[in-house]
This record gives sequence, C-alpha cells and structure tokens, in this order.
Amino acid sequence: MGYTLAQKIIKAHLVSGSMVPGEEIALRIDQTLTQDATGTMAYLEFETMGVPRVRTELSVAYIDHNTLQSGFENADDHRFIQSMAYKYGLRFSRPGNGICHQVHLERFGIPGKTLIGSDSHTPTGGGIGMLAFGAGGLDVAVAMGGGAYYITMPKMIKVDLKGRLRPFVTAKDISLEILRILSVKGGVGYIIEWGGEGIKNLTVPERATITNMGAELGATTSIFPSDEVTRAFLEAEGRGESWIELKADDDAVYDKVIEIDLDELKPMIACPHSPDNVKTVESIEGTKVDQVCIGSCTNSSLYDMLKVAALLKGKTIAPNVSLSISPGSRQVLTMLADSGALSDILSSGARVLECACGPCIGMGFSPNSAGVSLRTFNRNFEGRSGTRDAGVYLVSPETAVAAALSGVITDPMKLGDMPSVVIPYKYKVDDSAILFPCDEDKADEAEILRGPNIKAFPDSRPVTDSMEAELVLKVGDNITTDHIMPAGAKILPYRSNIPYLSKFCFEVCDKDFPERALKAGQSIIVGGENYGQGSSREHAALVPLYLGVRAVIAKSFARIHVANLINAGIMPLTFKDPAAYDMLDQGDALMLSDIYEGMDTGSIILRDITKGTECELNVNFTDRQKAILKAGGLLKYVGQGND
Repeated sequence: MGYTLAQKIIKAHLVSGSMVPGEEIALRIDQTLTQDATGTMAYLEFETMGVPRVRTELSVAYIDHNTLQSGFENADDHRFIQSMAYKYGLRFSRPGNGICHQVHLERFGIPGKTLIGSDSHTPTGGGIGMLAFGAGGLDVAVAMGGGAYYITMPKMIKVDLKGRLRPFVTAKDISLEILRILSVKGGVGYIIEWGGEGIKNLTVPERATITNMGAELGATTSIFPSDEVTRAFLEAEGRGESWIELKADDDAVYDKVIEIDLDELKPMIACPHSPDNVKTVESIEGTKVDQVCIGSCTNSSLYDMLKVAALLKGKTIAPNVSLSISPGSRQVLTMLADSGALSDILSSGARVLECACGPCIGMGFSPNSAGVSLRTFNRNFEGRSGTRDAGVYLVSPETAVAAALSGVITDPMKLGDMPSVVIPYKYKVDDSAILFPCDEDKADEAEILRGPNIKAFPDSRPVTDSMEAELVLKVGDNITTDHIMPAGAKILPYRSNIPYLSKFCFEVCDKDFPERALKAGQSIIVGGENYGQGSSREHAALVPLYLGVRAVIAKSFARIHVANLINAGIMPLTFKDPAAYDMLDQGDALMLSDIYEGMDTGSIILRDITKGTECELNVNFTDRQKAILKAGGLLKYVGQGND
C-alpha cells in the first residue's frame, strides 16, 4: 500500500510516534511564522525558554494584523517583535509588506517542507505543496527552539476535482462547496488532499485559496501536489531552485473520497453567521448590499486583484455601496500600480486599504449598523466585522464585484463576458521590507525593546488530583475563538496585556463573565459541539487561564483549541453521553475527583454538588499531555527540561 502526499511528508519529518490514525506523532518543523496579534505572546514565551537562537531552517515574524496605530500599543508591540527577530535570528516582515500567508507563499514557501504558524490559516502553504499547520503561539515558540510539533496522526480525505471551472466560477466557490458538503466540523481529524484532473487548471493562488479555507472545515491541514503549475509559480518568483515534484502514490489509500464536478459548480455564497451556511448566489439574488470588501489571506493575490480590476474597468460602483480593496502584499500592490490596474480600481470609486488583514479581523472598515457586507474573506462569525448586528456573507471576488456594481447580491455570470486576465511570466521581486537578523556573534549586544503594554505570561497551576469549582459559563454549539476572545480595533492592541484583555473575554456571549469568573477563584466552562473553532489564537486559552478557568467540558472540541488549552494547563474534557450537557446549569457547584487515575483509565466522574447528580466524562490525553497538565502547562513542562 502506497502513501498519500501528506503521509510522505510526515514520514520524512517523523521524530517519534507511529503513523497510525489517532496516535500521537511528533514532527520536525522546517519553518515557522508568526503575526503580530499572536506574535508578541509567542516571543515572550520563546524568551522565557532561554534558547539563544532559533533552530529552524527559517522563521519569519510578520506584522499584518494590528497595523492600525491609534495609540502606542501596536507600535510598541511591533518594535518589540522586531527587536526579538533581530536578536534571535528571525526575518522580520515590516508593516505594509503584506499578509503573512500571501508573502510566505510568494517568498518563502517550499514544497515538501513543514511549516507551523501562530495563525489558523497557515495551511495556505499547502497550495504550494507544504505541510503547513496552524498552531498556538507556544507550540510555535517550542518549534523555534528546535522542539518537535505534536499532533494526533490524522486520517486522510481525498477530494477529486473533475472538469474545469466556467467563467465567474472560482476557487472560492470550490471552498464554499466543500464547506457545504462537510460543514465546519467535517474536517476535524483529517488532512485534505486535493487531486484529480481538475487541479491542472488551478493556479497556485487558486490552490492557496482552497487550502486557506480548509481551516474552516476544522481540518488538520490541506495540501495540493507540487507539479508543473507549482514550478511555474516558483520560477515566476525567482525561486525555481526550490521546486521538487511531490504527489501521492498511485496505490495510496484514503479514508474518504469526495468528488466535485467543476463543470457543474455555480457561484456560491456563505450566509450569516457561519462559513458552512452555504447557498448558491442565484438563490438569494436581489438582497440589498451596503458594503463590499475584497482581500484577506483568502483572496488577495495578484490573480484575484487583476480579475477585480478588469471587471471594474470603466465602471462605477453603486451609490449605496462602500467598496474596499486590500492587496495581499506589497508585491501585488506594486504590480497593480505598474500595470495600470490600480487606476482601474480607483476610478470605480473603491477605497484601497493597506496590504494587511484589516477588515477581516475587524481592524477598521466595519459595516454600518445592521448592514449587509459581502466579503471575500474566510470567516463571517457574528460580530467579527466589528459590527454586532451586521450580516456578513462570504463570496468570490467576482461575486463581490457584481454586488458592488449593482448594489444587490447578483450572480456574477450576469456580468457578461469575463475579461481576459494574464498572469505575468515574472513577478516583481523586492524584498527590501524583509529585514534580516544580526549575526549570531552580535546577539548578546542586541537590546529587546519593551513597551508598558507588554505584560508577563499569566501564571498557571498544575492540575491537581481533585477539583471543586463553579460552573461559571454554559454556552452552545460552534463557539468560536472570536466568541471567547474577540478581535477588532478596540481589543487587538491589548493582545500582549492579558489582564486588560480579560475584561472582554466572552463579551459576545455574556458581558458579566470576567467579573463572575474572577470572583469564583477557580471555575469550569461547559460548551456544546465544536467548542473553540476558528482562529489559532492562544489568547482564547490564556485569558480564561488568567480568569481562573481550570477545565472546559464540551461535547466536542476544535483541534487547535484543545492543544492551546492543554498548553495553558486547562483540562479539555468531553461528555461520554452528550445528553449530560442538558443536566448542568450555570452556577452549579461541580466536583472532579481521582483525576490522575481518570487520566490513565480514560474516564472521570463529574459530580454536580448543587443537584446531587453525576455523569461520566471522557479523558483522552497522551502521556505527554498528562505530563504537561501535571506540570502546569507547556511552558513549565519545557522549563523542567522536557522537549
């Protein structure tokens, strides 16, 4: 039996463990990336570890999230990250150089290499044939220090694409179609490999759009083969020497195979407030639109932007619509300007924003109250845009342009003939905004620059053999990290200040939660299915840690959030019988006992002291995870000399 593509890369990077689905494996990591919303904490953690220099082949620190500098906080964080990169051996991508995933794809991605990043959309690198994972900042810090990255060996899904996309049907529509098929939790525990004859006509930027949105499926990662299309992209970036051919064996076996006929695919749209609430665009045509945003790490490539410019050329957006354009990188913006396409965009009435994440994480350009916003982004969670009552829809750039021109949701196939767009044979390469670190022999002289908003990592406590705690919050299904720890222009500047950030924890669900949790001293949270889906932000674990949360009990969890909870020293537990969820109420006094024994047997009894009832909880920790929890989190575990 042959290997799948992902299995081949895993085998080549396996440090320990067996490649049996469900078993814990450790992988050697070649590259890491961070962004500024998660990077400050990751570098504080790395510094605490005491490693003198990063030990990866390449590590890059990007500034792309908190670029709005309305006070000193973001600027101080940027300065801190730059000084850390200079001292410890990372490259530093300056503000304005672009979104981490777009720039990494352009300038650093290498087929067959492993990459982890403190951002859930790091699997974008799978578009170029990398095995790329989103992870919490602490996992990235350990990898930068030379440690392995631990995951549960995934199962494999093969998505076979047949046929060819018609004009106005795009890679984004493929992403939305697979979300319609699998849902936001359908990829949990799987790596998704894309193949079939249909991939031959997909460019690397289109492939990256698809692997980017694999994060919305809950997948461990997604990956495309490295083929002649990949070679052409790398040669256009002046990096042809990095190309190698990578593909699955002909006799590789997959746990599930899904087929999508591109000839039959239509323009799709994800309706509020979930990426898997997918319908055809034609089914909801006519809905009035207030705002359109084109960009984000999903759809901000040169190919996307050239199509947008061609469709806008000589036209003016509807008077009731506000349109923003966010190029994904300085390379994209420069080439738009040089080709004249930027003028076509500006002449339409669009506003061109910085090469950054921007509106995608609520960093400016929020919709009007109760507004309808069409976005080419990857997430449309309630309140993520910065406007609580906005209706956010996810669409392709072509569908976005159709709505911007007409003022209502419109099937882009009604725009007429699709203008011809030619991708340049060579991209304009200018790496002047990527700064190099100091020489290793000068590192001792390099100063770390800290601002007053940068606070220490919150202290954690070892998990004890018994625990009595109040149930301080009970929430439903599909709670996202945006629910737990919101983003947005008002909150993101405090990502390096956990005490202040804690005031906003679960603000979307219950404004009184922080005060109630602090008063309880130590507490437990109860959730439904797919708890912790969404971004990789470890703040969704670190802030509850600061507030005294000792365990989270849910029907099921998202992969990255489980790792982040354990890394923070918080136990993630699941109901053996999901119906037990209904027996618990906020305010109940709960008891967990014989925890250590339960870690070994796989089962703990939860006693509801208030009601006099009990239920059984599943405990599914590896030996390493047990040791991390007993040590009081990954940072303390590493501090004890473990890897």
